[in-house]
Amino acid sequence: MASVLSIATDLMLGSKVEAQLAAAGHEVTTSASIEESSWDGVELIVADLDVENPEALVGLGMPVLGYYSHVDVETKEAAEAAGVDLVVPRSRMARELPGLAEKLLGGGSG
Repeated sequence: MASVLSIATDLMLGSKVEAQLAAAGHEVTTSASIEESSWDGVELIVADLDVENPEALVGLGMPVLGYYSHVDVETKEAAEAAGVDLVVPRSRMARELPGLAEKLLGGGSG
């Protein structure tokens, strides 16, 4: 299906993201930051906004799903202002990741 770049430093959460997306048929690469990544051919970025600056994620030519701690309203607002395509709490991302990815990839209604 799609090539997805997951940006996460939390190994447990990163492995859950990778497992859910791989089970949905996507090829997933995980990195600690956008600077350490090659996004050539990547069709979707899924990023932990606790570790990645939202401004570094926009304008790369593919949709971005950013997730944050539900209590961190400042991070949510900064990501939305920067232009991150979809910003959701970590709990929603964990529950709905395959559907959220499909929505951003143009294959679902969300």
